[in-house]
Amino acid sequence: MKKIQMVDLKGQYNTIKDAVDKSVLEVLDSTAYINGPKVHEFQKNLENYLDVKHVIPCANGTDALQIAMMGLGLKPGDEVITADFTFAATVEVIALLQLTPVLVDVDPNSFNIEVDAIKKAITPKTKAIVPVHLFGQCANMEAIMELAKEHNLFVIEDNAQAIGANYTYSNGKKAKAGTIGHVASTSFFPSKNLGCYGDGGAIFTNDDDLAHTIRGIVNHGMYVRYHHDVVGVNSRLDSIQAAILDIKLKRLDAFNKARQKAANAYDKAFETHTDIITPFREGSEDNHVFHQYTLRVLNTDRDALAKHLNDNGIPCGVYYPIPLHLQKAYQDSRYNEADFTVTNQLVKEVISLPMHTELDDNQIEFITSTVINFVNS
Repeated sequence: MKKIQMVDLKGQYNTIKDAVDKSVLEVLDSTAYINGPKVHEFQKNLENYLDVKHVIPCANGTDALQIAMMGLGLKPGDEVITADFTFAATVEVIALLQLTPVLVDVDPNSFNIEVDAIKKAITPKTKAIVPVHLFGQCANMEAIMELAKEHNLFVIEDNAQAIGANYTYSNGKKAKAGTIGHVASTSFFPSKNLGCYGDGGAIFTNDDDLAHTIRGIVNHGMYVRYHHDVVGVNSRLDSIQAAILDIKLKRLDAFNKARQKAANAYDKAFETHTDIITPFREGSEDNHVFHQYTLRVLNTDRDALAKHLNDNGIPCGVYYPIPLHLQKAYQDSRYNEADFTVTNQLVKEVISLPMHTELDDNQIEFITSTVINFVNS
């Protein structure tokens, strides 16, 4: 059995090496490293794939979130509601812009932001909601958009973990993750479902005026060279990364299907074990693209399980071990522990297993049997 990787970037690269190398060499030959033809080509192809009017590439996923908020004109002191159970970048940019983060609990099944918790958190100062499509599955966007409309709020989708996922409305209509809110951000960090070989990100929107504003923000506030119309930043996706991403975009659905196949195999192995809770899936299989395959383990020492897996050559992750409301940087006297019962439980129970496009049956059998034997011991 080949060595198990948490994310097998080398194995995936080997399957697309010729196409990637050719495209990168074309950039090197052109010397158009910034805002070159490869960037514009990738942008257009991603717009077509998502069926969204505007994709604005940028330097990374955290920038994408920050720039989306800047584009909306949010002001210091405005409240922005987001999930307590997520990576810190989501709340980090809110704080950096001197907005007021409002953290709320998540759904115990999907781990995504809980709609009733959002409702309770809305005040006259609330200006936006940031649902995070955690681990590869959309939050309840239909209900969130209805709530936002009722209270005149912006919705900024954090789509760093769910690119390619479909969201299914109650009437059966589907839309790609990241195309439902007023604006969305994504990350092209190498381990993402659509990842580059460095850093990168993008903002999506169907709003023409907002797209125009954001295009200036990512480029020092310029629409005409040396004319700075808005306060901007320097956040651009370079041409080499765009060339790589465009090759991978053509294979994104196949990559996501490989992840879903691995997730199905994991599910089947664990289906009879009541102390191993497999990932919840909302609706059809294409709603979840499994950026992570995250279990909840009950009546089990999760940290001891993680050590046992590592000792047996199986990498794993705990996403996330500390709620954001308990992180030193984001503690606030406004928060009440009783409002975070789900998050406070999840951080003790979750463990993420290897998940990528190159997992094979032998690896999955070894991983699952190792987990089961430990939980049963």
